[in-house]
Amino acid sequence: MILNTDKRKKIKFFVGKEIENTQMKGKMTLFVVGLQSLPDIIRYANRTHVEHIYLGTSQSFNPENESDWQDWNNLIHNLLHSGLTVTLDYDVKYAHEISKKSWIKQNNFISMISVKLPNIELLKNSTIKLDDITWGATNTGVWTHNLAELMQKEQYTDWSDYKGDFEVKVDNE
Repeated sequence: MILNTDKRKKIKFFVGKEIENTQMKGKMTLFVVGLQSLPDIIRYANRTHVEHIYLGTSQSFNPENESDWQDWNNLIHNLLHSGLTVTLDYDVKYAHEISKKSWIKQNNFISMISVKLPNIELLKNSTIKLDDITWGATNTGVWTHNLAELMQKEQYTDWSDYKGDFEVKVDNE
């Protein structure tokens, strides 16, 4: 099933192989849109026999207040302690707050930092700078990477590769 972003945002759960270049590439994954309940995620993970949970699917990680952050924190903490591998896909604007969470250090947690670069093909003569929040605040320095060198075929996932997922029907069990 090929879905566009609007349709994906209306679906709470779907299953497919992880196709992006993470430690879980090729593994059957339960993709979760938005903040869902722990019992539902565990039930659908067991029902679909996945070992990987991908949170924040379809750009749906958007905590708006302290209560939202606490809900996400509890969910991720409990999923990790259940033995599942968890990816959280989040916008780079949340990186500083996420770096403070205890689960960021867990071996079964994958931090997928999303950096939106529209019209990236026009930016090939650019440098990506991995910086700090201010000079010397939390990092030992900065790292710079040529964008064209980062955009190698081995790291690329074409939009047409996002297929084969199937919706997990939500029930009232």
